[in-house]
Amino acid sequence: MARLTGRRAFVTAAGQGIGRAIAEALAGEGAEVTAADLNPATLATLAGMATATLDVRDREAVARAAAATGPLDILVNAAGFVHHGTILDCDEDAWAFSVELNLTAMYRVTRAFLPGMLARGGGSIVCIASAVGSIQAAPNRFVYGATKAGVIGLVKAIAADYVARGIRCNAICPGTVESPSLARRIDALGATLPGGVEEARRLFLARQPSGRLGRPAEVAAAAVYLASDEAAFTTGTTLVVDGGWSNL
Repeated sequence: MARLTGRRAFVTAAGQGIGRAIAEALAGEGAEVTAADLNPATLATLAGMATATLDVRDREAVARAAAATGPLDILVNAAGFVHHGTILDCDEDAWAFSVELNLTAMYRVTRAFLPGMLARGGGSIVCIASAVGSIQAAPNRFVYGATKAGVIGLVKAIAADYVARGIRCNAICPGTVESPSLARRIDALGATLPGGVEEARRLFLARQPSGRLGRPAEVAAAAVYLASDEAAFTTGTTLVVDGGWSNL
């Protein structure tokens, strides 16, 4: 039997990248998945799961999604945004947007779905943080690092408050992973460099001890583990999936 047969899951930012890989991996292990994303076009090519268009910044829309989906066993918070720049490059509007999407949205989605998980008798919450944040710093990732550090604090607090009620809450901290988001960042950096996109990609690769970038499926494998009974004694943790970038 697949590891997640009979489990009900909800994944945000599931239209592409890490979120999509997680939704597909959960479904592949037998879970009944609802894949949510702001862009309905990215959801259209998903198979074997329900889909929902959702802006996680919209409190009422999140509440409606929780009511329509019903109680869950697995919640994956994968929505996020990578802002480029130092504190002096981050005005208050940029700060507010990143805090809203990277941190407040995880609070909002979790708060909406948690009562149903408690009523169901427990469950696993997985939040996508980052190797950048409280694990390590990176240049020009000021507000991104601040918000992802906040995600780890959120995860640990939820884990502490609900461990006795069957709720597990963990963070995955990816390093640099091949994704549409990364491609946009490489393009943006390449526009500022003499060697263009190729030079930008070389710079991203140069900081990887493994000599390559991560794959969304590798992060998804960690999410499946944390969602499964194999991780029944694991809560409040940060699982770093970064090819050794932060510790080698």
